[in-house]
Amino acid sequence: GQAESATIYGTDYPTPDGTCIRDYIHIADLVSAHILALGALNSRDKMTYNIGSGNGFSVREVIETARQVTGHAIPTIEASRRSGDSARLVASPKKIISELGWKPERTNMQDILTSAWDWHKSHPNGYDK
Repeated sequence: GQAESATIYGTDYPTPDGTCIRDYIHIADLVSAHILALGALNSRDKMTYNIGSGNGFSVREVIETARQVTGHAIPTIEASRRSGDSARLVASPKKIISELGWKPERTNMQDILTSAWDWHKSHPNGYDK
């Protein structure tokens, strides 16, 4: 209810439903990756990792799942592609998995969005200042 609609930028990509595919990660998985990396700094100077699930979800899949989770219609507006947008951007977490033993625990879009929705319902204006 904070926006009138969601905009889908591009519906003609070479993907199953024509929308971009991205690798979404739960905030708790992102945090756990950072904590592992911080702990590894005791034995390494620097590290570079891709943090993600290795899988992707299309924009339409995310919106449809959000509709199911929230019970809201979530109207969409289809717009032209944005310059430079790739059809598919999915991280490969193989390096952090092999070096630090990290792997995402929450890779189901339903679970990710349910967690986000629960937080937003309990913090409708974000965190109090």
